[in-house]
Amino acid sequence: MSDKKIPVTPAIRTLRENNVEFIPHLYKYEEKGGTAVSSRELGVEEHCVIKTLIMEDENRNPIIVLMHGDCQVSTKELARIMKVKMITPCSPETANKHSGYLVGGTSPFGTRKVIPVYMEESIAMLEKVYINGGKRGFLVEIKAEDIVKILKPTIIKVAI
Repeated sequence: MSDKKIPVTPAIRTLRENNVEFIPHLYKYEEKGGTAVSSRELGVEEHCVIKTLIMEDENRNPIIVLMHGDCQVSTKELARIMKVKMITPCSPETANKHSGYLVGGTSPFGTRKVIPVYMEESIAMLEKVYINGGKRGFLVEIKAEDIVKILKPTIIKVAI
């Protein structure tokens, strides 16, 4: 980790309030670089970098989907599981409005409003993961079980 000051974001406050041990990792953010850049910069497998996706159903109800960095979400399968007509990714502006974070710095912790969280089943099987700390270029290394403990996500199987 660099010697830069660790940002105190709503996500970091939430982790601290829940007594979650985490290791902060700052890296050089690249616009539209995604998890490929963060995994390269941190020297970790992209599969262990978890992306926080803000999506919505046909009624514009937001959801958070946690997915491995090297996988995509089958929105068709997710809609079927949720018993809705369709699920689509939010525009960056809408995602920012729902979460309170800028796209590229979206954390599932400390969102502006409570949003249902759906997590790919195999994430829970990892010992540790790297997930956004609420700012672009800032990931936190935590135990996958802590994500489950704090967010109480609906476990799904929609990776492609």
